Amino acid sequence: MYAVKFPRSLPGLARVRAFRRAQREMLRASNRPGHGPTETDEQLEQSLLADLLADPALAPSGGPASPAGPPGPTSDASASRFGEVGRPLNRHSPFYIGFVGAIGALLAIGLWHALGRLATTITILLVSLFLTLALNPLVEWLHRRKMARGAAVALVFLGLLVVFTLLGLVVIPPVITQGTDLAQQAPSYLQHLLDSKWVRDLDANYHVVEKFQEEFNKKITDQTFLQQVLGGILGAGRVVASGIFQTLTILILTLYFLASLPKMKQSAYAMVPASRRLRVVSLSEEIMRRTGSYAIGQVSIATINAIASWIMMSIVGIPYAAVLAVAVGFLGLIPMVGATLGATVVCLVAFFDEPKKAVIAAIYYVIYQQTENYVFVPRIMQRTVSVPGAVTVVAALTGGTLLGVLGALLAIPVAAGLLLLYDEVLVPRMRHS
Repeated sequence: MYAVKFPRSLPGLARVRAFRRAQREMLRASNRPGHGPTETDEQLEQSLLADLLADPALAPSGGPASPAGPPGPTSDASASRFGEVGRPLNRHSPFYIGFVGAIGALLAIGLWHALGRLATTITILLVSLFLTLALNPLVEWLHRRKMARGAAVALVFLGLLVVFTLLGLVVIPPVITQGTDLAQQAPSYLQHLLDSKWVRDLDANYHVVEKFQEEFNKKITDQTFLQQVLGGILGAGRVVASGIFQTLTILILTLYFLASLPKMKQSAYAMVPASRRLRVVSLSEEIMRRTGSYAIGQVSIATINAIASWIMMSIVGIPYAAVLAVAVGFLGLIPMVGATLGATVVCLVAFFDEPKKAVIAAIYYVIYQQTENYVFVPRIMQRTVSVPGAVTVVAALTGGTLLGVLGALLAIPVAAGLLLLYDEVLVPRMRHS
């Protein structure tokens, strides 16, 4: 048999046809009586290749067919007027492996630094998405009442702005007044603490007050410390300005996300294979629904806690009731430990004012937290997915360690979504595997 070489640029079907035609030509030549192959193998290869390339049906798709030239170094497919193509790189070479590995490591380091610089932007996006999922159930409820989605989004967002405006008008003036008063009264509170019996006993044995005064005077006369304090004040001003800008950005992004949430979901679902799309859509919608319900429920519980605490402090006569109520409300957003932290802050302030008020506040919070755990939480959180206590604690600690208060807020809905995927996807798959 004659070995025929064909260019790799020919399509697969054309190469098969050419091979069969070459076989038939060689068979006819060998069956002629008295005639053997009068051409050399190389000449037969070149003539057959020229015939194949002259056929328009078998010509390569890259351009018109051109007959092969005479055998020689310039007629090879890899040769040109610029010289022959060299051998490809050896991918098993230590140099090649090290070079490619170094490029991959540098790329990974660059991506890590880029993510570090985008931490603030990613946090803003997460907060905006969380607020979007929290407000979307209200928008859907209005949309089911025959209201256009655009109008429903505008109404919900306007209500959110009104709530924040009223909260600011009601809370900010007392917070400023009482905060200033608290700063002015701080030295008297400190003196009251130093005059207490247990501090005097401690000072008589270990001279704590004298050492504290020496350290304080040393810091006051230290120029480096004063520069750090001034830099801290300027840094605090920058933080406040940045916080205001980030808050406005979050509100604008939340408005955009609420308006375009259906299109965003459709675009995300379109990337899922059609065979799995229905399953992915149902699970995603359930996770988003439960996340939104959890967010609304947590805000409702924290609001009830803040209002009830303000009423209690106003009746008992604990100072700075508005400031402490706002602190209790914000701390109440933190799962598991937020309400306890708020109660601790209130009891400490009440203790410095009058120990009897601190005892009353402590008794109130013990009773209130039991009522909240067994009355408010089951009724408000009945539509959200239940998360075991151990998982809740671990998720809250993990989220708080990674992203602070925001991570603690997002940890519970994320854990709930993962549990839903575990129950609906992983367990059934393990049963049928």
